[in-house]
Amino acid sequence: MSLKQLFRKKPADPNQLTLDDLFGPATDASPPPSTVPDTPIPPGHRRLRLDNLNLDYRLLRSKRKTIGFLIDDDGLRVTAPRWVTVAEIEVAIASKQSWIFRKINEQRERSVRRLQPPMEWRDGATLPYLGLDITVRVAYASNAGVRFDEVGRELHVSLPASASEQQLKDRVQGWLQSEARRVFAERLALYADKLGVSFKSFALSSASTQWGSCTADGRIRLNWRLMHFALPNIDYVVAHELSHLREMNHGPQFWATVQSVLPEFETARKALRDHEPERLPKF
Repeated sequence: MSLKQLFRKKPADPNQLTLDDLFGPATDASPPPSTVPDTPIPPGHRRLRLDNLNLDYRLLRSKRKTIGFLIDDDGLRVTAPRWVTVAEIEVAIASKQSWIFRKINEQRERSVRRLQPPMEWRDGATLPYLGLDITVRVAYASNAGVRFDEVGRELHVSLPASASEQQLKDRVQGWLQSEARRVFAERLALYADKLGVSFKSFALSSASTQWGSCTADGRIRLNWRLMHFALPNIDYVVAHELSHLREMNHGPQFWATVQSVLPEFETARKALRDHEPERLPKF
């Protein structure tokens, strides 16, 4: 029995990989991160030589039945059953080194971005709206209000001179949520018609880990923060939730239903999976 046959595939997050995934063809051509060849091995790490580069990793043993790979700020962490040898683990690592190097590079880039100063809520600030940046323009007036200039891509916010930064955030968030109700209503009607389904109601969600949800009786919730993303990404979530009114699962027929109205859904799905929360405005 081969190593591949010993493990069952297990869903993973974008920075994790199980052993089954390691035996597919490596198609990513991302360059490996630069590595100093003769640096000391960090405490608690092992070192593997790959294409004239050193890859340091941490190995944890557990009772799990699969080998798991996780990329975090400390690099590569491998969790493996006690009975799998180090040699077998390192063969698995080498077989998917391009994935590992790409994820290490992405993690390093994210770490650098975290060090960048957060968005300043002031006149001239920018934020993403339907996939493109818009500029916030603040004017002080007795009558508060919000107006969007589509041509100049500027969001004009009128506030009292004594207004705080939080009041500016609240105005912008209120406008985004109002836009979300309008856009979501339009897209839900469009894709419900395409799918031949009807939903009972929809509401906005502020969930931190979920873009949308759908109950069996047709109640749909969509995260208002989707308004930061391009329309195809919004359409994917809309089509996804409406497809549950035909298939209340994530089996092959469900995905076929999504694809029937949104052939390019995989691209949008990946974009939402790979998004970095720290790059979105904090309200």
